[in-house]
Amino acid sequence: MSNIIELAQTGKRDYLKSLEKKYQDEWEHAHIFETDAPTQEETAGLSPAQIHEKFPKWFGNFPYPYMNGSLHLGHAFTISKIEFAAGYHRLLGKRVLFPHGFHVTGMPIKASADKIIREMEMFGQDFENFETPEERDEEPTADSSNPSALRADKGKKGKLAAKSTGLTYQFQIMESIGVPRSEIKKFADPYYWLTYFPPIAIADHHALGTRIDWRRSFMTTPANPYYDAFVRWQMNKLHALGKIKFGERYTIYSPKDGQPCMDHDRADGEGIGPQEYTGVKMQVIEWSPAAQKALEGKLGGRKVHLVAATLRPETMYGQTNCFVGTAIKYGVFAANDGEAYVCTQRAARNMTFQGIFDVRGQVKQLAELEGTAIVGTKIQAPFSVYPEVYVLPMDNVLPTKGTGVVTSVPSDSPDDYATLMDLRKKAEYYKIDPAWAAFDPVPVLSTPAYGEMSAPALVKQLKIVSQKDVKQLADAKELAYKEGFYNGTMLVGEFKGEPVQEAKNKVRASMIANGVAFAYAEPEGLVISRSADECVVALMDQWYLDYGETKWRAEAERLLARMNTYFQETRNGFEGTLAWLNQWACARTYGLGSVLPWDPQFLVESLSDSTIYMCYYTVAHLLHGSIDGKVRGKLDIAPEQMTDEIWEYILVNGSWPANAPLPKEKADALKHEYEYFYPFDVRSSGKDLINNHLSFAIYNHAAIFPESKWPLSMRANGHLLLNGQKMSKSKGNSLTLRDSVEKFGADATRLALADAGDGIEDANFEEKNANANILRLHTLLTWCEEMTKDATGLRTGPKDSYHDKVFEEEINNLINITKEHYELTFYKDAMKYGFYELQSVRDWYREVTADIGMHADLVRYWINVAAVLASPIAPHFAEHIWRGILQHPTSIQHARWPTPARAVDAPTIDAGAYMRTLVKTVRDAELTLLKKLGKANKGGGPPPFDPKKPRALRVYVATRFPEWQDACVQAVQTAWDPAAARVDDARVRAVLIERGLIKDKRAMPFVQLFKKRIAEFGAETAFKRTLPFVETDVLREVLPYLKRTLTLVDVEVLSVEEALAHVETGTTGYSRMIIESSEPGSPAFEFRNVLE
Repeated sequence: MSNIIELAQTGKRDYLKSLEKKYQDEWEHAHIFETDAPTQEETAGLSPAQIHEKFPKWFGNFPYPYMNGSLHLGHAFTISKIEFAAGYHRLLGKRVLFPHGFHVTGMPIKASADKIIREMEMFGQDFENFETPEERDEEPTADSSNPSALRADKGKKGKLAAKSTGLTYQFQIMESIGVPRSEIKKFADPYYWLTYFPPIAIADHHALGTRIDWRRSFMTTPANPYYDAFVRWQMNKLHALGKIKFGERYTIYSPKDGQPCMDHDRADGEGIGPQEYTGVKMQVIEWSPAAQKALEGKLGGRKVHLVAATLRPETMYGQTNCFVGTAIKYGVFAANDGEAYVCTQRAARNMTFQGIFDVRGQVKQLAELEGTAIVGTKIQAPFSVYPEVYVLPMDNVLPTKGTGVVTSVPSDSPDDYATLMDLRKKAEYYKIDPAWAAFDPVPVLSTPAYGEMSAPALVKQLKIVSQKDVKQLADAKELAYKEGFYNGTMLVGEFKGEPVQEAKNKVRASMIANGVAFAYAEPEGLVISRSADECVVALMDQWYLDYGETKWRAEAERLLARMNTYFQETRNGFEGTLAWLNQWACARTYGLGSVLPWDPQFLVESLSDSTIYMCYYTVAHLLHGSIDGKVRGKLDIAPEQMTDEIWEYILVNGSWPANAPLPKEKADALKHEYEYFYPFDVRSSGKDLINNHLSFAIYNHAAIFPESKWPLSMRANGHLLLNGQKMSKSKGNSLTLRDSVEKFGADATRLALADAGDGIEDANFEEKNANANILRLHTLLTWCEEMTKDATGLRTGPKDSYHDKVFEEEINNLINITKEHYELTFYKDAMKYGFYELQSVRDWYREVTADIGMHADLVRYWINVAAVLASPIAPHFAEHIWRGILQHPTSIQHARWPTPARAVDAPTIDAGAYMRTLVKTVRDAELTLLKKLGKANKGGGPPPFDPKKPRALRVYVATRFPEWQDACVQAVQTAWDPAAARVDDARVRAVLIERGLIKDKRAMPFVQLFKKRIAEFGAETAFKRTLPFVETDVLREVLPYLKRTLTLVDVEVLSVEEALAHVETGTTGYSRMIIESSEPGSPAFEFRNVLE
């Protein structure tokens, strides 16, 4: 169920949106976000380091979005990390470059265009012949004598299915994203998409107020010939370096599309690769009667083999039987004229693209068999100590993994052992001849942990009863396989005595050489292409990037080691990816893309033309004046002039070519921009791209560029939830970037994006928060306007109030804290301190000075600071304060980060926090007292304290801690280990026993609380048990406010010693227990009634 909210009133939102539109137009008209390198004249004679010291820069980017639809809120979330950083670094006086490109390479657009063509053939040019499920429902129920007639209840079922699975046709999807039906036919041309969606993305960004330099935008593929030339250079460069190779290899492949299906080509299964098996051929010696009957006359004289896919060929010596799934249908497939294989249809479909069948792409099924019919068949078991074994039934065989045929090694497979024991116990139940399951497990390998029979040992250890204990069996399997591979030693066969790690591939090679096995592969999981095809693994000759090659991987790991990843989880993700990533197909024949220069029958695939394009941003605006390159840039360079030699000169300091196609000064102008802005400072992306795109970028930069141009940082964020749920259009829980801006306005959306989260874990965009931001922004703008227009209630002259000092110090402290969080890219915390906490200290200052008034200079200072600190995240709000209210002559986009004139006075900050805590504690104490009085006086009689009568308050201030507490602290300090940063609890107890405190019931709870204080504030602060300010002085400053806010007749401050003296003399109204509960920084309170 959707949690999407509806806005009841929109007046305040509409006012804010009008301001946003006004300032967005002004920024665009003023070209504020167009950033260039300093001129060659300005940098003449300076080294690169000196240039960047004199003219600091910041270059941030994010993966260019794919242009087959509008940007959604997830895009906006990733983009916001760069957008907020761009605003912050502008405040530091840097030349900020934030560009945006448009990705159109690959299959999705072409596949969608082809779908529209098919749907036009089905339903007409404007799909006018399409009938909705509702229309079909209106048809009357057909005569039951005509079973082929459409029935109304069938129509209703279709309607439900449509609701649960989403939209069926491409034209419906286009309508759902706002494309008029009359215009959809234009999308049958894939290149029309390239003209339709980029302008929408630009308009959406404009509505959000992003700081993008749109001059540098481009689209991929030959649609932009300049970028096409860049990709040509990149691929030729990698080819010349030996990073692109050609050869036969396994790849995920779409038979329908006739080409490899890489990550960006997939509707489902991103990140899934080929899983290689050994296909073990188990020749049928004697069919079971049921199978014999079903196959009569269908095999054409072929030898038949059951084919089992195994990851452990080294254990084949211990085969005791073979398993099939009783609920699975198997095919008998002709491999060639002399052999046929028994396996699932899915496995056969994979085999036919791997050279296992004689005709590639053709599956010739001779017959179909139920799994139950195969049980009892006698087969050969290659390499086994038992040459002939039987086929047995197994409950847990999966038709979606392997071939559906499982060779059984019960000595080392817990699943096999548990199933074999089940069959032996219940042979009659499973309808098998007990003799078929009579072959005992054979020791194949020995391990230190589980001996010579790993499976029986683990089944016993984990208390597994039967094959139905699926979870325990999965755990046992993992333990057995890991121990066997890493620590096992072969006990049988020609490689007896060798470690399993060495013998594994040798046994496999021997089986293949002897003709009893072959190499087989399939996808690790389900992969569906964008053309709705279930993909297979194909063995094919193709061009591939040799990721994983030893030297290249070492360079990639070196790049990663020096690159900032912000979060350890991100670094772990990169390290894990670089550890497994290997050969990647970089070419395809279908879709949109640049031609592979040396083999033009192929196109560069979509994850291979998008690895170093960040450097293209630095020169794009000089090459072309439109995203498609049809308009030349100001250097008036033609696309054909951008040869490989020119790119080499610009990007990697290649030599200037003889007979260069363009003047050197033009190439130098391009090189100047590139040298200034590159490398990029940060790339922000969703965490799902760590496994491919971001790791590919690391590999390609390591191969092509010198170290000085390697990326400085990459930042990954989690996925964005909407109202705590995964975004889903079919469930009505979805929001595009434009939807959010229209609904809440730009700044309210931006604040909610900042508040959504900053880590690599999934974040959450709360619409309630976005809605609340509308009121926050409007209220704050109104207050700022009131303060600047009417200052009659504000003080002028010297800032001589103690609260003036505290307020100014707190503002300066929040400036510094907010800066730290912007530096760390923690925008949620930046807003916590630079927006929300900043308002909190203002609220306190306003309350505590209500009797004398706030100081006008400090109010204006606060408003200035509030505008600047919020400007990276809420720039329209900040701009209106800056120019509309404060009347600054230039845009806040040109403002600078405020720098306090002096270091923040920490004791004053602590005093401010003390005052606020004190007031809250007093209020809470009175409420607690009233509750206690209410309970105590239910029986009648006058209460000792009447809150309705005039009240006074005594505050008891302690100058030192109780002796027993000091003793406990000393015990903890004695037991503190600075090197390990921990407390030795046994030592604490020993010291407390030694000092006679162990029986004091207060001691251990206090020690535990003190240990928490160490964890929270650090040992140095915790052990330093003194206040940084004079408590009585601060109390006297806050007493007037305390009296006023609590409507007290009097407030009296006494030291603990003074108060106890009254107790000793018998003065009434003083409680020893309350007085002695006072500690430095935590005074005790006592209310009393007084006569006015």
